[in-house]
Amino acid sequence: MTEQAIRQDLDADGILTLTIDCPGLSMNVINEAVTRDLAAAVERLKTDPAVKGAVLASAKSSGFVAGADLKGMNFSAAAGGDGKSREAQIYDAVCGLNLLLRSLETCGKPVAAAVNGLALGGGLEIVLACHYRVVADNPKITLGLPEVLVGLLPGAGGTQRLPRLMGVQPALMFLLQGKNMSPQEALGLGVVQAVVPAGEVLETARAWVKANPGKHVQPWDEKTFRFPGGVGHMNPAFAQTFMGATAMAHRQTMGNMNQIKAILSAVYEGSQLPMDRATRLEAKYFAKVAADPQAGNMIRTLFVSKQAAEKGARRPQGVPASPTKKLGMLGAGLMGAGIAMVSAQAGIEVVLLDTSMEAAEKGKAYTADRLKKKRMDETKAAAILDRIKPTTDYADLAGCDLIIEAVFESREIKADVTKKTEAVVGADTIFGSNTSTLPITGLAEAWTKPDNFIGIHFFSPVEKMPLVEIIVGKKTGPQAIAKALDYVAQIRKTPIVVNDSRGFYTSRCFGTFVQEGLALLEEGVAPAAIENVARQMGMPVGPLAVNDEVGLDLGYKVAQQTKKDLGDAYKPGPGEKVIETMMDLGRYGRKNGKGFYAYPQDGSQKHLWPELSAHFPLATNQPDPAALKERLLYRQLVECARCFAEGVLETPQDGDLGAIFGWGFAPHTGGPFSAMDTAGLAHVVETLDRLASGHGERFLPPQMLRDMAARGETFYGNAARKVA
Repeated sequence: MTEQAIRQDLDADGILTLTIDCPGLSMNVINEAVTRDLAAAVERLKTDPAVKGAVLASAKSSGFVAGADLKGMNFSAAAGGDGKSREAQIYDAVCGLNLLLRSLETCGKPVAAAVNGLALGGGLEIVLACHYRVVADNPKITLGLPEVLVGLLPGAGGTQRLPRLMGVQPALMFLLQGKNMSPQEALGLGVVQAVVPAGEVLETARAWVKANPGKHVQPWDEKTFRFPGGVGHMNPAFAQTFMGATAMAHRQTMGNMNQIKAILSAVYEGSQLPMDRATRLEAKYFAKVAADPQAGNMIRTLFVSKQAAEKGARRPQGVPASPTKKLGMLGAGLMGAGIAMVSAQAGIEVVLLDTSMEAAEKGKAYTADRLKKKRMDETKAAAILDRIKPTTDYADLAGCDLIIEAVFESREIKADVTKKTEAVVGADTIFGSNTSTLPITGLAEAWTKPDNFIGIHFFSPVEKMPLVEIIVGKKTGPQAIAKALDYVAQIRKTPIVVNDSRGFYTSRCFGTFVQEGLALLEEGVAPAAIENVARQMGMPVGPLAVNDEVGLDLGYKVAQQTKKDLGDAYKPGPGEKVIETMMDLGRYGRKNGKGFYAYPQDGSQKHLWPELSAHFPLATNQPDPAALKERLLYRQLVECARCFAEGVLETPQDGDLGAIFGWGFAPHTGGPFSAMDTAGLAHVVETLDRLASGHGERFLPPQMLRDMAARGETFYGNAARKVA
């Protein structure tokens, strides 16, 4: 017998309560069972004279409905046996859900939504199809349409009902940015009609249905309906909205995001159509976007893989949970202060150690300053600050169950603090290094029990960057891996797990993007072209700007340490002479207000240093943008493939997550491995060989990639076979 996802209960007043409770799931989602049961309920509403109206509610304390079951949707599947294209199949499915919600709102009886928790995506679209919407008065409840964040657009009427409720301009802000709203915000915007105490939500909804038997027509189905703010191509405000929205959207995405264009089109066209035609139009755009590989790649990485990583997909099995209670933070600089802040916010006691009390106190002040800027409640802020203890005394580390080191990128300095720490806490304590480049196996030699030594690599600024790269040394044991992953879960970051190598995965591969930008500059390519093409391909900023932000002197110091470590085996990287020239010129980047960019002292906008061409003369013949994009992209792709071939990466999921969340690799691709699979590995190898012949061996593909291409394989196809 099929388990019910929606329970039906008819009371003495003829009000049918439809309680959504997806069996076996902690959160309600729109899946086959929900749509089946909702269709049966709508049919009863329309045909059973004993039913006077209905209330939609949830049995889950976790919320109302979280949206569609994206994990169960296969957007990249081929056409089915019925001869229909994949796009046509998706269109039929989306139209089916849209027709179901249209049937709900035109059933001829009042329907109220009793929202006890979050309602996102398709969950909110169900709510919007009800005639009355009441939400619990809880600021933690979120309502929104976040589909844009995973490469999709709302497909169950969201692009049509939301603008009809709040107006086109405010609706576009939510649709294009995936922003959520609180119950009070939703009330103010006209999305819901009531916000009441949590215990009164269901009764309020029932009382409304009982008192309003004739309120079963949506505003947009009334002949006198007018959009808030007006619509129509002859309406000046409407035209200006789309002129501005289109320009701003393109500036933010550089035209790379299919779903952004589709949302703008669906709202613009749909707002000038009756609802039945408007929802079919929305379904057309949804199907077009969903059938493109871009959506499948983004969903897989930004939703499925991200959730799996955060739930412990890479955690060693059989190791008991080991949450961190007391953290020893070595180094109170920018990274150490940020790590202390996010740890204290997670309820962890932090001992923040530095060489001077002034430096340690400054590290704690970093948290105080940011909490003040966030306007956090003073009592809560004080509790967080009380968890951070600044010190210069290693003895204060006693009792710490996790140590993280974030001192200077010097092997000698790191070894010194490691040994001093072990003398206090003992070798059984897990020790994590926040190094961004130095191999963990070598650093672990300073800890007498190297199986308890691991890399825990954060990104700056720590409080904003979502990724943490866990680096496994040659002797790192499962207890250390589990401890690090449990800690990352506590501070609500997304982890990836990689194996040891110089630069690990993220720093190594990101470095190639930066280096290729320097190589182009050295070759005489116009600096503005380098920066603009990088942004057009989907990177957040250009390689020259990144150099400035990180600090040119840091790259120089890393290169010097690498030279020292490798000796005669060291090979200068492309563009290395550019950094040496900038160092000679005393231009270290933003930190001293002088880098590839100039930073006016009057606070006006930074701009490329006008004298760059005097030190790096422009070539007579400039490459076209497509050639620049290819070099900047494929230099990253080949290094990612090498990391996989060398065993630094074990899964393409870690590779894609690390690239997007670690160094801002173009999110519309789903990550470098998704990008290579989509392009086809044979095409990738062919392109790399051509680039290698023209620009050097740094573009040569690894043998593994050649072999995979010859066999017609893909990274994700191989990963799926390994799991099976």
